[in-house]
Amino acid sequence: MSVFFENEMDMPIPEHYQEIVSDIIVAALDFCECPYESEINVIFTDDAGIQTINKEFRAIDAPTDVLSFPLVDYEEPGDFNGLEDTPEDYFNQDTGELMLGDIILNVDRIAKQALEYGHTRRREVAFLTAHSMLHLFGYDHMDDEERLVMEEMQEKILTMKGYTRENEQE
Repeated sequence: MSVFFENEMDMPIPEHYQEIVSDIIVAALDFCECPYESEINVIFTDDAGIQTINKEFRAIDAPTDVLSFPLVDYEEPGDFNGLEDTPEDYFNQDTGELMLGDIILNVDRIAKQALEYGHTRRREVAFLTAHSMLHLFGYDHMDDEERLVMEEMQEKILTMKGYTRENEQE
């Protein structure tokens, strides 16, 4: 597995954020039974940076907490069958890894939402990463049924790794 981190802010990334993100990426890959070594890009930015990206790619001129840009087109969410039929579309030709896509995390929003929701930044980073990984596996939350499926999966991934409200620690 390859996780590439990029910092688009003028300040350093809090040191434990990369560890949390990597931990949750591995848990999500295991939970969704991804049969391939995978490649994920993770970008840390702030309100201004994510607002620019959100405006450019989604025509929404506002900051958000996380953006996901999946590179795989799934027949069904989390169904990895058939990806090898067109390896040039989905696999890094140099490493053989499945290129899942990009996760863009807003560090400003992580701090704000952790305070709003009454949990730690640690849990907020884990939650947003789990949420984003599910998007990279083709899941969405456009209707209530999809939203409930994603919420249940997110909680299971977080619980697997101990990122629960009961185990809160910064």
